Amino acid sequence: MKKSSDDVAIQVNNLTKTFKIPLEPTNRLKSRVTGIFKRNKGYRKFTPLKDISLEIKKGEFFGIVGRNGSGKSTLLKSIAGIYTPNGGSVKVNGSLVPFIELGVGFNPELSGRENVYLNGALLGFSRSEIDSIYNEIVDFAELHEFMEEKLKNYSSGMQVRLAFSVAIQTNADILVLDEVLAVGDAAFQQKCFDYFEDLKNNKQTVVFVTHDMGAVRRFCSRAIYIEDGKIKHQGSPIDIADIYTEVNIDKSNQSQNQKDKEADTNKVSIEIVEPKKRSFSQDEKLKLGVVVNGIEEQVFANFSLSANGIIFSDRNSRDMPNDFIQNGKKIEFVQPIADLNPGKYDVYISIHRSKDDSTLKHLPRAYSFVVKGKDILRDGPMRSMGEWR
Repeated sequence: MKKSSDDVAIQVNNLTKTFKIPLEPTNRLKSRVTGIFKRNKGYRKFTPLKDISLEIKKGEFFGIVGRNGSGKSTLLKSIAGIYTPNGGSVKVNGSLVPFIELGVGFNPELSGRENVYLNGALLGFSRSEIDSIYNEIVDFAELHEFMEEKLKNYSSGMQVRLAFSVAIQTNADILVLDEVLAVGDAAFQQKCFDYFEDLKNNKQTVVFVTHDMGAVRRFCSRAIYIEDGKIKHQGSPIDIADIYTEVNIDKSNQSQNQKDKEADTNKVSIEIVEPKKRSFSQDEKLKLGVVVNGIEEQVFANFSLSANGIIFSDRNSRDMPNDFIQNGKKIEFVQPIADLNPGKYDVYISIHRSKDDSTLKHLPRAYSFVVKGKDILRDGPMRSMGEWR
């Protein structure tokens, strides 16, 4: 095993992890028969990590992103020592606490108070240490009136909040976080955000797996993108977040286009003439072409922008001439990107009857795009041009 330098917290060298997956029962009879000749053991091999190498320095807030099944959680569990590598090595310098499966070890028949002491003991706290931080744990979890209730009467969200509130009391050198941003309601999530801000400001070493690209941009100092068990990209969190978002746009659009083809029974059709790219900087303009066919009356078009599933802006074509939309004729909507903050956006296009506003055709997520970069002064989808004086 290679020695790491003093400023390195985690060194991963040529890490490979393979699992043996039992064959389905329907395949086992065949396996037994053929196994006489092939020595088939009745399982298949699955390798979620393939020759991974990376180095995480002390004080880094290091992000690991990738689609479901890419291998990121397996990498995290290998770093945490939960999985043993089949090849390569993992070197950790310092104490490490994983926030991977919060609440593991909780007993549903015990009260919230008793589970705090149980979970704390599993994390290495003495009883006197838990006594000294108990009130702080309960205050953070905001579960004061429920601490004497049995855990089985807690909602799943309450259980995770309690587990998270215990786990953050650890004083480990390295924290390993897997999707903990999904904890609790909006107010509690904000408390989690504040906690992560403190970790970042205090130069705590953190390894962080998430699907939340806003969190990657906000907290991470460096990140990698994993695909099919390999590191495909590594670099700044802004670049990695943009790459991840673009990949997800392509995958979701393929799925949506297939659904549209299967469900389309309306003779009115909309063809989207897409730009040649899906990433834009704030000094550019999005020009989206639209071709409508099958209309037999006067109509107008509507362009809507959505972020995180919420439509926050739209613009219709009512102010254009009556013959603006004609069968087979391309029209174009121009959206200045300067109006938008960095992030992922979906475009919704719809065609409506002019006489009564009824909808003839609606294309959700007709086109998706990414605004690149990071703006530390603004948040939310719309870019406020106001200023402090």
